[in-house]
Amino acid sequence: MKALIIGCGIGGPATAMALREVGIEAEIFEAYGQGAEDVGSFLNVASNGLSALGVLGAHRQVLAAGIPTPRMVMWSGSGKRLGEVANGLRLDDGTVSHTILRSDLYRIVRDEAEQHGISVSFGKRMVSYEDDGTQVTATFEDGTTAVGDLLIACDGVHSRTRSLLDAQAPKPRYSGLYSFGGIVKDAGVPGEPGVYNMVFGKRAFFGYTVTESGDTWWFANLPRELGDVPEDWKPVLVRAFENDANFSADLIRRSSVDLALPIHDLPPVPVWHRGRVLLTGDAAHATSPSSGQGASLAIEDAVVLARCLRDSDGHEEAFRKFEAERRPRAERVVAYSRTISNSKAAGPVARVFRDLMMPIFLKKSASQESLAWMYRYQAGL
Repeated sequence: MKALIIGCGIGGPATAMALREVGIEAEIFEAYGQGAEDVGSFLNVASNGLSALGVLGAHRQVLAAGIPTPRMVMWSGSGKRLGEVANGLRLDDGTVSHTILRSDLYRIVRDEAEQHGISVSFGKRMVSYEDDGTQVTATFEDGTTAVGDLLIACDGVHSRTRSLLDAQAPKPRYSGLYSFGGIVKDAGVPGEPGVYNMVFGKRAFFGYTVTESGDTWWFANLPRELGDVPEDWKPVLVRAFENDANFSADLIRRSSVDLALPIHDLPPVPVWHRGRVLLTGDAAHATSPSSGQGASLAIEDAVVLARCLRDSDGHEEAFRKFEAERRPRAERVVAYSRTISNSKAAGPVARVFRDLMMPIFLKKSASQESLAWMYRYQAGL
């Protein structure tokens, strides 16, 4: 059996590696003409995602390239400490959630896939596919084609495959937030290494963590109308944070602010598979980054899909099993993450209510078991 993997982000190489583990050949096709070595800022790989990477033998490289970030402390824009929650739960071997440059995570999983003999073709933007019942033929923008037994979509929140699979599929929904991030060397910012400080500011949301070496990794979520893009984002961000009781505005002044990404997620997608074609990762259940689970869910999908294909009588049964196991979990994470995103984009009245209620909410969430449904999931082969 051969699978055509559409997309070479995080999920594509992970899926190809997982399929190879169960004896299924995979080939990856990426729309862009080069890799994503310089794309994006940094992201969280939660303990459940690291557990899934461990199944593929790729977790050690991620641990080495990332920084451990097991805890989050929440603050108001006025400087009040609201409470603390875990950022993932410690695995049996002591592993905790890590923060890693997106480019490093991409490079690790792509290189690992290529070392396993998996082919990656760039500049292959799929424009259509044909499923004749016995095989799938993908046609790319450059006029070339590829033939396989299965087509697995790992092409993200703006998935072309999703719209081809179901013309009525829901469109990505804008969260109301633009995302920014940066790293300031030797910033001199006080803070315990490995702790995320999350600030619900008066106008926007700010998060940062300090590394052992003294660098500060920061990100910001700014409420903004979609498409309202200024010539220069830096002064806009500085104004958003300059009245908060912290050093967020100063950190932004010292940073390069070149990349602004509108945050989208997906409402429930009715059709995950049809015939020999399946959606996975953000193509099926994109979540906002507020839960820190996007990459982890994609890696979990890869492992579960491989197991379902190995243990089923044919791809149709495997796809049904995959959806039955993954849909409830993924949609719960998307909903959880959207609730957090909504609190970041709160208006003046909602902000007051949020800051009053947040300590109560955090006390209820402080118990590790309250988050066990998200972090203790085991995606084993």
